[in-house]
Amino acid sequence: MRSGPTRVATLGALALALAGAASRASANPTLVIDVDSGQVLSESQSTANWYPASLTKLMTVYVALHAVRDGRVTMDTPFVVSARAANMPASKMGFKPGVEVTLDNALKMLMVKSPNDVAVTVAEGVSGSVEAFADEMNAAAARLGLRESHFVNPNGLPDVRQVSSARDMAVIGRALLKEFPEQSDLFGIGALQLGDQIIRTHNGLIGRYPGADGMKTGFTCAAGFNVVASATHNGRRLIAVVLGSPSARERTAEAAALFDKAFNQWGGGFGPLENLPSPGIGAAPDMHQEICSRRGRTAIAAGEEEELTTPIALESGKSGGRGVPAYAATAPAAITPLELAAMAPAHFDPVPVFVGPKPGWTGPVAAARPADVAAPAGASPATPPEASAFAPIDKPQALDPNDTLPLTAPVALHSAIPPGVKATTAKASVQPGAKTSATKVADRSKAKAKAAVAAAPDKPVVKNQKGEPAAVPTPPPAP
Repeated sequence: MRSGPTRVATLGALALALAGAASRASANPTLVIDVDSGQVLSESQSTANWYPASLTKLMTVYVALHAVRDGRVTMDTPFVVSARAANMPASKMGFKPGVEVTLDNALKMLMVKSPNDVAVTVAEGVSGSVEAFADEMNAAAARLGLRESHFVNPNGLPDVRQVSSARDMAVIGRALLKEFPEQSDLFGIGALQLGDQIIRTHNGLIGRYPGADGMKTGFTCAAGFNVVASATHNGRRLIAVVLGSPSARERTAEAAALFDKAFNQWGGGFGPLENLPSPGIGAAPDMHQEICSRRGRTAIAAGEEEELTTPIALESGKSGGRGVPAYAATAPAAITPLELAAMAPAHFDPVPVFVGPKPGWTGPVAAARPADVAAPAGASPATPPEASAFAPIDKPQALDPNDTLPLTAPVALHSAIPPGVKATTAKASVQPGAKTSATKVADRSKAKAKAAVAAAPDKPVVKNQKGEPAAVPTPPPAP
């Protein structure tokens, strides 16, 4: 940790920034709940409509895990990247169309890197299209009792119709921990390794705040810096939500301060989550002027990576393991939230991920399909031809001014759609002149059946899109 005048100056500047943030309390919803009881321990404007940004991906994971539980897909099912997914703007993995990634690896990437292309890949693989997946997200929201949320995409990219609240995000986070405890490790991964690439978490609490064990961050200029964070002390688990912070560092400090207060609080509070008064679904404030007007283009593009680039040196002989920090035990026993937020992030032993199907996989793959064509049970599109897994990402997607937005939002949000945007019925995206995944499945079904008969039981035949034998990509060996 830094010491002397430099550190004092840094903390002083951060204190002034937080003081300024406090004066803008009207634009900074917060909430802390007890996970076991669902009781609200502290809150400030927790039901105000807000843009969720990448916190949306918590709901994406929730819907995907329900699809696994319902037997529609498995964690090992390969999901195929579509042209629509590959064309998503950053943050992204940059996979080319046709590349396959298992659902298990895709969800790990979502929680650590927060790639928008992978979110669309998951949505299309589970539901056939982004629009159909959004319908599932909203159905799940209704089941969970969300009252300020409406979803139109799986990644949280800016859309005036996609809104939520601190309360609703806490409900989603709690549902993930309570309904899928076996998957709780997904939310606390400190780093991933894909080939030679190390991908670090954006969550500034993991490895810094004692007991912090995961969840998700989000950032857009309109939303500010958001986080849903969980932490556990002495068997007591809490979730804290912070929306609209001016920076990643201030977001971390505010969440840490909320945890400190709540863990020292017994009794009292504001009753159960469902008792909080709700304004319903409405337009969210646009924080662009406050969050990004004074930031340079590079800082805006960095977004989540802000202030989280310098790892703490790994102490000799120490190992972080999955989601466990591996930093030298020289930090003071107690530090303030401001000091914690100013710390460099911890070093983590990365969790390996890979591209391609799991070795030996012979089941179906999941891919985008037209809304009016159901994929045959057990059918599988051919393995894509071998190619580089990554597409260039130096040119973020530009929105076509002639594009139209589907008018699927509640009536309360219709007036929030910018003037001149034409309302249209939502349709699945299909590339002109290209065969859809379902069409390819039908074309190959007879050939696949013949090949299966001729193939040895332990050597399934895998073909590429031209019908020629293709090698199954082999991932790096598991650790």
